[in-house]
Amino acid sequence: MSSSAALPNTAPPTPAPADRRRWFALAIVMTAAFMDLVDVTIVNIAIPSITLDLDASVSAIQWITAGYALAFAAGLITGGRLGDIYGRKRLFLVGMAGFTAASALCGFAATAEILVAARILQGATAALMVPQVLSIVHATFPAHERGKVFGLFGAIVGLGAVSGPLLGALLTEWNLFGLEWRPIFLINLPVGIAGLTLGAKFITESKAPRAMRLDLVGVGLVTLAMLMLIYPLTRGHELDWPLWGHLSMVGSLFVFGLLILHQRRKAIIDGSPLIELSLFRVKSFAAGIAVQLTFGIGLGIFFLVWTLYMQMGLGWRVLRAGATGIPFSVAVSVAAGISVQKLVPRFGRKVLQAGALLMIAGLLIYLWEAEHYGMAITSWQMAIPLVVMGVGMGLIVAPLTDVILSEVPKEHAGSASGLINTVQQMGTALGLGLVSVVFFGAIGDRLAPQEIGPAFVDAFQQSLWWVAGVLVVIFLVMFALPARPRVHVEGEAAADDSPIAKEPALKG
Repeated sequence: MSSSAALPNTAPPTPAPADRRRWFALAIVMTAAFMDLVDVTIVNIAIPSITLDLDASVSAIQWITAGYALAFAAGLITGGRLGDIYGRKRLFLVGMAGFTAASALCGFAATAEILVAARILQGATAALMVPQVLSIVHATFPAHERGKVFGLFGAIVGLGAVSGPLLGALLTEWNLFGLEWRPIFLINLPVGIAGLTLGAKFITESKAPRAMRLDLVGVGLVTLAMLMLIYPLTRGHELDWPLWGHLSMVGSLFVFGLLILHQRRKAIIDGSPLIELSLFRVKSFAAGIAVQLTFGIGLGIFFLVWTLYMQMGLGWRVLRAGATGIPFSVAVSVAAGISVQKLVPRFGRKVLQAGALLMIAGLLIYLWEAEHYGMAITSWQMAIPLVVMGVGMGLIVAPLTDVILSEVPKEHAGSASGLINTVQQMGTALGLGLVSVVFFGAIGDRLAPQEIGPAFVDAFQQSLWWVAGVLVVIFLVMFALPARPRVHVEGEAAADDSPIAKEPALKG
């Protein structure tokens, strides 16, 4: 991969001081990755508290989460491309500075509208910061050390998934300095300032020697298409589904069509399209993108409605709701490790399909319990379906990207992994938008206080059926994935291929 050419010294062995510097650099970029991962999961648990404090509308609730995901999705490939052109260290520091400033704006937001705008800015700056993480690692560490480094990265991802909801619950419950939910954002300020100071000192600059040009028209079209689709979904219920909303959603399909035509033309003119359309001729990649998109939709729906169900439906305190999710997070982490190391090399795509079936089984158990126990359901009763769902999710999320990329030509691997991550974030944003239809659409507009709990419980059950339907589609589409992912032979450029399966980081 071209990123390796950006190593500062290739002839003599790296001296001890430089060796220490690169491990400092690793700690800094891993902290940034952890900060982003936690910030995605930490917000859901505080949504009810934010709603009460800022008197947020239904659409504002959705945009606090969907706005971040949409801005992040729209900027991921662009952020990676900018890092290749102008320098990964420079873009990382710019992204971290913007992310820290946006976190401050979120923490001090006086209205729901300001918080939504700050969250969109936070997602956009994260899209500049996050794609540089593994690019910097790839350019800083020699091939024989990358396996250890990427193992650490996997651990950080798991830790972020486990700690985000619990950290959000603790910070909200403690009500530090009377700030209620605001510390979930303000905690990023000292971390960001330390990262900027140390990153400027310890991270080595690198660029791609032959970075492709930035396709601004492509970026504009994909962002416009997503906005035309998601904005009417989030506002539809609140505005009684106006005609312009339906026209906008239909129009988004035409904009997506224009995007495809533009990408074909761009590939012919200068060979630097934003999206490498030839990848979709690889059957496993096309199917994998469909899986990634629908999986993102399902998760986007589930995690938001689950939080609202526990806190606003069952009336649980934020700490109890956050702690209830611990068995799920632990199950995901454990199953993910077993899936990648033991199961997928032996059983191939059957492991991913088993994961989808387990998630469906967990949802059905949850549905039965929610109906059977109603408002009296307890955290320990929820633990059973959550563990089943967590094991299923762990079997899918860890190996999915490697399976999708297994038949993609090496020269397109960076572009492919960037597209996979972008599509997943778009799916999440779309799922969060659909919450207006599948959850809030099932709740009456004017409810008496005693009707709120049962209405939220009923809406949660309806939402679970939607998520189960999405998982059935995922299970069927998985038949198009390769039966067994291609195994890299020793000596092949596997070290260069492995990181791109985790982040949209290595381009050019």
